[in-house]
Amino acid sequence: MSTKVETKKAPAAIGPYSQAVVVGDLIFTSGQIPLNPETGAIEGASITEQTHRVCKNLEAVLTAAGGSLQSAVKTVCFLRDMADFAAFNEVYAQYFTEKPARSCVAVKELPKGALVEVEVVAEKE
Repeated sequence: MSTKVETKKAPAAIGPYSQAVVVGDLIFTSGQIPLNPETGAIEGASITEQTHRVCKNLEAVLTAAGGSLQSAVKTVCFLRDMADFAAFNEVYAQYFTEKPARSCVAVKELPKGALVEVEVVAEKE
């Protein structure tokens, strides 16, 4: 059995999905893009600014689900341009200090013109 997670501290889903789902002791977040939870608009023009917003959104969802960024075991990262890889990593490392397993790929396009999207699998704390 799974439990759906919803928090107003992160952007509402922009489609037919949940911000996260908890199954047993695992939290599966949906991909977060750099939407400001108050305005629903993309926050930041640079990969650095957008990555900070994505990580803050993920932190809010994980906290609502009973986890944290430190309890992350796997992330999947999507970049619109692999030339942003180093700048993305610099910000990502500030938030994911426990260094979970990770995949990072470049994609042609992301929702709402975002430069980055990240999803997380974490353990409940």
